[in-house]
Amino acid sequence: MDSISQRDTQRMELRHLRHFVALAEERSFTKAAARELIVQSGLSTSIRALEKEVGALLFVRGTRPVRLTAEGTALLPAARHTLDAAEAAQQAVQDAHGVLAGRLRIGALQTSGHSLPFSTWLAEFALAHPGVDISVQQLPALQMLDLVADGRLDCALVSVVEDHARGLEVIPLLAEPVRLVVSRDHPLASAESVTLRELAGERFVDPPAQWAIRVVVDDAFRAAGLTRRIACEVNEWTMVLELVAAGVGVTLAPTGFVLAPRVAAAVRLVGLTGVELVRRIDLVLPQGHAASPAARRFSEYVTAWAAGR
Repeated sequence: MDSISQRDTQRMELRHLRHFVALAEERSFTKAAARELIVQSGLSTSIRALEKEVGALLFVRGTRPVRLTAEGTALLPAARHTLDAAEAAQQAVQDAHGVLAGRLRIGALQTSGHSLPFSTWLAEFALAHPGVDISVQQLPALQMLDLVADGRLDCALVSVVEDHARGLEVIPLLAEPVRLVVSRDHPLASAESVTLRELAGERFVDPPAQWAIRVVVDDAFRAAGLTRRIACEVNEWTMVLELVAAGVGVTLAPTGFVLAPRVAAAVRLVGLTGVELVRRIDLVLPQGHAASPAARRFSEYVTAWAAGR
């Protein structure tokens, strides 16, 4: 099969396309079946029916994780477009009755709840729009920006990184200063402020490279012509701060955390001199009509909060 067009998808059952997209995104029959609330045998049957309809295998059998064939890769964008169009058609009918329906797939930073009333927004939205199914994923910033850009997330509360938000609408919400965090008995704990050069020889406890704060800090050291040693990399902020409190290393972190009393008593925040580092939190969603009705409505809750600050 040379190509699969959008016209081809119009003859297929929506549930088969939905199952196909779920498997393509989850790359696991177990996870895709759980996402679609069906048994694995039902998912397999649905995929085989779709493959029979298009006349080609869509997945390479026997691979883990599940991998698309060339034909499956060709079908995926058209399948997503068809599902989005079907959801928009359903929403058009619901709009006539003043009801929002469908789904809201939202990404959020692990620390969004510390600095922003994210849970309150979600609760208000869910209660006001019971016809919308909501899923929340907490992922690295760069990954979430990519997922919003290609339609796998409807919107995300994320720290926008330069050159990674092209084609997206960005609603600024918060800018938090970044401070050095050290243990109470660290030699720099008594300093009023430090320069990046003073930190070049320190052991750092850092989040992974796909996190926005890591990009900000790496770029700052690179711009200053400095290198640093990352002695421990952890993908959870609470553990980063606990390791710093234990004396494993230092870190540069945004100031919006609500620290556990034990950790707060064991660390000290020190200002930076010679450079101003901030961690932004923005709401990002596709521009214009590319944004789903649910994402656009959720953005109204967020912008109302931002306007009232």
